Amino acid sequence: MNEAFLSFLTQKKLCTPHHHILVAVSGGQDSMALLHLFVRAGFRVSVAHVNFQLRGKESDQDQEFVKNFCRAARIPFYSKKFQTEKYAVKKSLSIQMAARALRYGWFHELMLRHRFDRLATAHHLNDSIETVLINITRGTGLEGLDGIAAKNKNIIRPLLFATREQIHSYVKENKIRWREDASNNTDDYVRNYLRHQVIPKLKKINPSLEDSVADMLEKTAAGNELAEAGLLQWREKFETIQGDQIFFLKKGFSGFHNPCGLLWLLVKKYGFHFDQCRQAIRSLDKQSGKKFLSDNYVLGIDRKSLILSPQKKEEPAVTITKNKTQVTWGVRQLKISTPKKIKISTDRYTALLDSAKLTFPIIWRAWKKGDFFYPLGMDKRKKVSDFLIDRKISISEKKNVTVIESAGEIAWLVGYRISDRFKITDRTQALTKLEFKTTALKSGQVD
Repeated sequence: MNEAFLSFLTQKKLCTPHHHILVAVSGGQDSMALLHLFVRAGFRVSVAHVNFQLRGKESDQDQEFVKNFCRAARIPFYSKKFQTEKYAVKKSLSIQMAARALRYGWFHELMLRHRFDRLATAHHLNDSIETVLINITRGTGLEGLDGIAAKNKNIIRPLLFATREQIHSYVKENKIRWREDASNNTDDYVRNYLRHQVIPKLKKINPSLEDSVADMLEKTAAGNELAEAGLLQWREKFETIQGDQIFFLKKGFSGFHNPCGLLWLLVKKYGFHFDQCRQAIRSLDKQSGKKFLSDNYVLGIDRKSLILSPQKKEEPAVTITKNKTQVTWGVRQLKISTPKKIKISTDRYTALLDSAKLTFPIIWRAWKKGDFFYPLGMDKRKKVSDFLIDRKISISEKKNVTVIESAGEIAWLVGYRISDRFKITDRTQALTKLEFKTTALKSGQVD
């Protein structure tokens, strides 16, 4: 076991004897075995123990057990108590997820405060098998089939080479004391149910289940590496980035038998689920403009591309009083003047309106769904969304479209068309000129 442990550390490049290791120790046989292996190999270690206060006196006894062991072995010891149940209720989490969030949050604090090089946890091969089975029930992708990573940044799992039975034998042979968590004997948790009910049945089919799955994990990890390389090549050919937007060319999906899966690989980290990717692929050749939302991002279908961009909070409207001559809104600027003579401009960012038809204060705001106006030359109203579609305005451009509103009516679709109801006529006596341009002002600045 000692030789296999050191070999695994080297093979997976987890740590060296020069590193200071923080070992997460619950007091159970897995973590006590891990601590024993590190100490026996001469590593510099410290111990972190979390008391989740879920089993009353037993939780306190676990803490005392680990503390006493470290004191006798002269190992630096850190512990922390959490009110896990209250935290779970407050955050609307399961007990398991709450415990995970609490312990890793505290571990991270310890790592920073004491400058530990690695955090070692006692996950082993059977834990990895259980993780794969859980991922399968959740509809995982390829990356969910390679189990628990041996190394994730500065977190290492040095026991992933060993089965639960091998660890138990090591503990027994070396007479290592440990404490049993009674909750491990129930089927209340998914992992326990898999451990007690599902995996024994699978082992009847294949008595060498652990060895077979270990091989599968290694093969899948290699497949994931190749998939990452292939995805990088696809991105280089079909993906472009402009500012905070990512463009995926539609034609990049046409040669794939499983384009939904490809799109999911591209956007899953932005919070999109697989069904949204399926719907997006089905909509590729239909009318552009359809959008799909995650918590913080928008995936929109344009004429030639899928456009991924962060959701922007609706910007507050700018109120323009009658005496204003200039306002700025983010990087945009609007000049207001009252020329004496009519001088028609061909600049689409300049609007000349009949002052008598404007009611101040006027409002400058982003356009929104449901907006309509009467485009110059038309006596019927038209939805702004339809007007922009007719003009083949891309999704990315639509996000920056603004309107000037007077008494609840759109007077100018800025940069595109004034309203027929605000146009100048031969009866116009006073003019209002609006000139739009972008500036280099800081976002949010308003004069």
